[in-house]
Amino acid sequence: MEKKRIVVKIGSSSLTNTQGEIDHDKLEDHISALAALKHLGHDVLLVSSGAVAAGFRKLGYPTRPVTLKGKQAAAAVGQSLLIQYYSELFSEKNITTAQILLTRTDFSKKERYKNAYATFTELLERDIIPIINENDTVSVTELTFGDNDMLSALVSGLIHADHLIILTDINGLYDDNPKNPDAKQIHHLSSISEDSLRIASGSGSKVGTGGMQSKLLAARTALQSGVKVFIGNGKGANKLIDILNGLGDGTYIENEDQTPLPNPKQWISFTEVSGKLYIDNGAAEAILSRGKSLLPAGIYKLEGNFNKGDVVEVYSETSLLGRGEVLYSSEELTLALGKKTSEIVASSIEVIHRDKWVKVSQ
Repeated sequence: MEKKRIVVKIGSSSLTNTQGEIDHDKLEDHISALAALKHLGHDVLLVSSGAVAAGFRKLGYPTRPVTLKGKQAAAAVGQSLLIQYYSELFSEKNITTAQILLTRTDFSKKERYKNAYATFTELLERDIIPIINENDTVSVTELTFGDNDMLSALVSGLIHADHLIILTDINGLYDDNPKNPDAKQIHHLSSISEDSLRIASGSGSKVGTGGMQSKLLAARTALQSGVKVFIGNGKGANKLIDILNGLGDGTYIENEDQTPLPNPKQWISFTEVSGKLYIDNGAAEAILSRGKSLLPAGIYKLEGNFNKGDVVEVYSETSLLGRGEVLYSSEELTLALGKKTSEIVASSIEVIHRDKWVKVSQ
């Protein structure tokens, strides 16, 4: 089999027992499957939930805590336990692991994004399995981020993965609530529609925080980066190999026409925006159909306070067109609005260069 770069995301429900504690049989099953993949020569990265689920019992909670401070405290205890289990069991299979804790800021700040890419690249070149989790002990919004689903999608795009495998306790997407006996399993998708998201909104887990809807949102993000996605379950040392061979019990989501984005454009796609630009029809046609950069003359309105290097959304008179990295601050751009190129004195003629522009997916 050709060498692949594969991100595997394991949710809390796939790691714990009915009492919410780490299930060592499940853990060893996952590690055997990951090791089998690694021993075939693939690059393997693991995004693992389970820190809160692993730690809350140690704090004396009878069930998973619902308060922010309770979750953060449980994560602080559970993360060390979780990584210890992984490190010891992988070591028995002659595999070295590394722990990486990330927050959304690592994907929204350009330098941190570059640093994360460099770290992952170095670890993979040295044959290490990075074990990734959200830094729940200091994060706030990350704790309701989708049980690491979106994190796994962002990591997949960042490191140019070939596949993202999301393991869960449900065998993929159905055309109705899976509790309905007439619901039919969906084996393949080429895109994530709003209808699919609506159907998925009712499925979730008692232990984790992410339901099927968050997994589909993550899949849509990974798809935009050219990553093939599988959502489902399996058992045994060969389960991940079977999934790569198209034999998995779940839903495959892939689109051969989706072109992978280079890292700078991925960062533009997924970082937080600082403002909005509104452009006329001529400018819209130039950047969408002729591959041109956006010039000040085509902008008739702006919103927000932003600096050079920030990312803004770009709108036509009727809809969102895309987003890009601006080469002007909002103050500078206000002075340049609608002016011809010959009238502008600035460090850059373009407001958004075509190489720093990403069209929104329709």
